Amino acid sequence: MKYDLIVIGSGPGGYVAAIRASQLGLKVGVVERENLGGICLNWGCIPTKSLLKSAQVLEYAQHAADYGIKLEGTAKPDFTKIVERSRGVADGMSKGIQFLFKKNKIETILGTGKLLNNKIVEVTDKEGKKTQASADNIIIATGARSRELPNLKQDGVKVIGYRQAMNLAKQPASMIVVGSGAIGSEFAYFYNTIGTKVTLVEFLPNIVPLEDEEVSKTLEKSFKKAGLNILTSSTVESVDTSGTLCKVKIKTPKGEEIHEAEIVLSAVGIAPNLENIGIEELGIELEKGRVKVNQFYQTNIEGVYAIGDIIATQALAHVASAEGIICVEKIAGQNPHPIDYKNIPGCTYTNPEVASVGMTEKAAKEAGFDIKVGKFPFSASGKASAAGAKDGFVKVIYDAKYGELLGAHLIGANVTEMIAELVVARNLETTGHEIIKSVHPHPTMSEAIMEATAAAYGEVIHL
Repeated sequence: MKYDLIVIGSGPGGYVAAIRASQLGLKVGVVERENLGGICLNWGCIPTKSLLKSAQVLEYAQHAADYGIKLEGTAKPDFTKIVERSRGVADGMSKGIQFLFKKNKIETILGTGKLLNNKIVEVTDKEGKKTQASADNIIIATGARSRELPNLKQDGVKVIGYRQAMNLAKQPASMIVVGSGAIGSEFAYFYNTIGTKVTLVEFLPNIVPLEDEEVSKTLEKSFKKAGLNILTSSTVESVDTSGTLCKVKIKTPKGEEIHEAEIVLSAVGIAPNLENIGIEELGIELEKGRVKVNQFYQTNIEGVYAIGDIIATQALAHVASAEGIICVEKIAGQNPHPIDYKNIPGCTYTNPEVASVGMTEKAAKEAGFDIKVGKFPFSASGKASAAGAKDGFVKVIYDAKYGELLGAHLIGANVTEMIAELVVARNLETTGHEIIKSVHPHPTMSEAIMEATAAAYGEVIHL
């Protein structure tokens, strides 16, 4: 079969690229070895948010009396039903991609793809049967998997990755989560909320270490209040799985400790899926273990492109989708603007949620900016008080000379829904005073963005 474009992988980078390419008039084939939607829709972004929503509903039910609601009995989690709901949500989203492919006349080629010479992709199905398809352009969007550490090998039973963590047969009584990035923190929050005894281990001094330090410390305080055991500046040295419980040797600032748990969840990052897809044979250039591309995602091989987790950009679903769109627009002869990777939002869907974009306060200072910092706590927000969600704050950092928004850091209820305003503001080079003079609806959580900006300029009203 001959195509204008073949996309290998149907995650948020691959399927979005395919749809945009079809919109631009290209004949598109997508190679997928599992389910449409990739890890994000089937085993990542979407099903985890379903689990987290269940945890949030449980918290609401357990605190119903705070809202004047009387419930008979105690709210308890049904782990099996929670997992079933999560899998149902994922299946529904994957079927949605099937519909979109049919609507856009995109052909799905089931199997594992491998690049051959002359712009040919060989596809091997589950029975081992091989077929070939060719295209003028090929996008590699094979994504990534859970990364393994030498001293933290995953057996899929007692030492697991994120994929097994969302589909366990039964709820573990205890769990050690290694790594406190978005994945680790979200699972730690989920399991702790439904009653698992959780210890969160982080190698660096703060959890969610890429976030502003004030945000990290606030989330750590919230986690500890909820009963999470947190070990920062700590390293897992070994795991003994021979007994009923895993015995985990952890090097902490206080010395070596042995912790026991039913399950150890490794959330120490991801590894790109680059093996056995023809990278070496075709001579595609790598750099630090990722595919090297230009600003429009072309590799050193003409007609071959790469996007998403296999290149050296932020490993986020929305980044992969944006890269896919720009890549196919360039292929189709348009003139898209390259992505500004300094303006990519990051979100962590714990309770409280975390969202950020741009520089931290520390980074802005180190870069030599004279800055104005404004902060507005949700404890001073009318909407937050009414919602019973007063934890957290909005923090904004401005360049004192030009009024440019250098960074924004939010922690609190629903802040992942608020961060887009600040991404757009940075994209449009909006100044602090323009945000102050943009009337925000009352009462909303988003007013805190205006108030924090006003605080940076000494004009805050409600604080």
